[in-house]
Amino acid sequence: MPIGSPAPDFTLSGTDGRSHSLSDYAGSRVLAIVFTCNHCPASQLYEARIAKLYEDYRNQGVAVVAINPDNPKALRLDELSHTDVGESLDDMKTRATYRRREYPYLSDGETLAKQFKVVATPQIFVFDKDRTLRYQGRIDSHAREDAVTARDARNAIDALLAGRPVPVAETTAVGCPPSFRSKPGGPEAEQAAIAAEPVTLEMVGADGLKKLRQNGTGKLLLINFWATWCAPCVSEFPDLEATYRMYRGRNVDFVAVSTNDPAEKPGVLEFLQKHHASHRNLQFATPDVYDLQAAFDPKMPAPVPFTLLLAPNGDVLYQELGASDIPKLRRAILANLPDDENSAGQQAYWSRE
Repeated sequence: MPIGSPAPDFTLSGTDGRSHSLSDYAGSRVLAIVFTCNHCPASQLYEARIAKLYEDYRNQGVAVVAINPDNPKALRLDELSHTDVGESLDDMKTRATYRRREYPYLSDGETLAKQFKVVATPQIFVFDKDRTLRYQGRIDSHAREDAVTARDARNAIDALLAGRPVPVAETTAVGCPPSFRSKPGGPEAEQAAIAAEPVTLEMVGADGLKKLRQNGTGKLLLINFWATWCAPCVSEFPDLEATYRMYRGRNVDFVAVSTNDPAEKPGVLEFLQKHHASHRNLQFATPDVYDLQAAFDPKMPAPVPFTLLLAPNGDVLYQELGASDIPKLRRAILANLPDDENSAGQQAYWSRE
């Protein structure tokens, strides 16, 4: 969007349960609109800096508003490999609550973002009191805050508050491209590929369960003990499947262990096929449920569902008796995955509460 453009009008739903419009900020001397999202590693690293902009300038007549440009239906599961939630308004509420964000966080779903011609998240647009665009681009010069050398958005806001020209009106925003429904290779193609993957079921005895507990995979290992007759197990299974699909490209494996009676194997396999559970699936080979649970771990509780996350050395990183808190489980996974070339600073981000 060219410098000098007027601010496009909008009315969008926020994580605070309210509807927000451009006119709501008419009394502000400066309006800073930041397009950001949940799943982008760069956006995550800027969350605290957006909050700091809001806190530092809120009493100086500056409104800071964050808008999520992503269409939640445009994202594949494997594109969520660096996040605990997706991009729906409910997901945004989960993130805002978890990170205790006070600034307005609004859901767009690609319409307004196209008017702004957003190229990356995060990307900031700073408007003067007449709602004329005076700065657009990056928030500052580096995703890692300790490496920042230029605070471009702050410089622009300070200049407008002082009645001076903005020193640098445009910079290049670096981050993740917004996710729109028009992009090729979307969720439908991913789901078709998942549906084509084979689903198998192995019977497992005490020795196999002891070996499973040791985790010889060299990866983070998510294990879920479940049964077809267990309502919470059945209810949470799709979320565990989605979690596996999100992180399997980042050295995470998943084993589902059915505690059903061996005679119920056909029903167990039918359930797994229905959910396209193409990871490793095990079922107790004998009716001796308590003995087999004790073989896995003498301290393992008897009821299901029971879910745990094992480190490559077998240490327990997360466990939950009963239905899992899925975002909490995903955060445990993310906090224990090393940074990759696309996620510098991610492990530290997910490790802090």
